[in-house]
Amino acid sequence: MDKNKPFAVMSGIKPDGTFHLGNKMTADDMIFFQSLSKKARVFYAIADVEAYNDNGLSLEQSTKIAVQNVADILALGLDPDRAVVYRQSEEMRVMRLASIFSRGVTNNMLRAIYGERQIGLYLSALVQVGDIIMPQLPEFGGPKPVLVPVGADQDPHIRLARDLANKYHDDFGFVPPSSIYHRLERGLTGTGKMSKREPASGFTLDEAPDAVSKKVLAAFTGGRATIEEQRRLGGQAGICPVYDLYNFHLAPDDEYAKRVYDECVGGVRMCGECKQEAAALVKKFLGQHRKRRTAMMKDARELLATSKRYLLSAGK
Repeated sequence: MDKNKPFAVMSGIKPDGTFHLGNKMTADDMIFFQSLSKKARVFYAIADVEAYNDNGLSLEQSTKIAVQNVADILALGLDPDRAVVYRQSEEMRVMRLASIFSRGVTNNMLRAIYGERQIGLYLSALVQVGDIIMPQLPEFGGPKPVLVPVGADQDPHIRLARDLANKYHDDFGFVPPSSIYHRLERGLTGTGKMSKREPASGFTLDEAPDAVSKKVLAAFTGGRATIEEQRRLGGQAGICPVYDLYNFHLAPDDEYAKRVYDECVGGVRMCGECKQEAAALVKKFLGQHRKRRTAMMKDARELLATSKRYLLSAGK
C-alpha cells in the first residue's frame, strides 16, 4: 500500500450496547490506520441492519446507542475531518451494492460459509459486503485499496467481500479489500474469550472504574502455584488475560508492554503486584475516557449530521 495515494479504512460496529474491549480494538485499528496518511479516509458503518437481524434491536434503539458509540471512537482519537459515519439502514448505496452482489451468490454458497441461518442474516452479510466495497464507488474516488480491521471471527465476511470484488471486477473495477485481524481477547475469568454473556469476563467503557478494578484484581492469571515457583520458572504471560490488558489497552508504548512481559516470564513480576498495577491503570483510563466521551457527545451528533449531508451530496 502506498501511503501517498488515497486509501480507505472501513469497518462497522454493531450498536448493540456500549463499547466493550473488542469494539475498542477495532476502533484503535481504524484510528491507527487513519493516522498513517492524510489521504486515508475512515468509513464507519453503524451496523443497525445486523443489530436488527441478529439481536432484534429496533432501528430507533440502534440510533440512540450509536451516538454514544460514535462519541467513544472520537474520544479514542478518530479524526472527524477524515471520517464518514453512517447507518446501514439509511445508506442506499450499500443496499444497492447488496442487491447487485446477491446475483453472485447462491443459497448453497451462503450455507457453506455461514451455516443454516435465517434469510435476514444472509441479507446482513451482503449488506456488510456493500459496506466494505462502498468506498470504491466513483463518488468516493473510485477503486482503491480498502483496509478492513476486524476481529478474527469476521473472516467469513472479508472472504465473501473479496470473492465478490473479484467477480465484479470487470464491471466496476473493484479492488479486493484487505483484512487486518486483531485477536479475540481472553476473558478475565480464564474460561474463553471475553463475552457480554459473562459479565465477569470483561467490561465496557462505561462501567464504574471501581467495579472494573475489582474484576481485574479477581482475574485469572498465568501465574505459578507458588511465589518460589514463579521466581524460578517465571510466569506464563502467553496465557494471561491481565497481560493482554497491558499489551492491547493499557501500555502507553511497546517498551512498557515488553517490560511487563520480560518481568513476568523472568520471574521478577508477581501476579498480585501486576494486577494491582493493571487495576490502577484501568481506573485511570476509564475515568479519563468517560470525561472525553461526555465532552464528545455534541461532536458525535455533528459528525453523524455532517456525514449524512456529505453522503447525500456525494456524486451529485
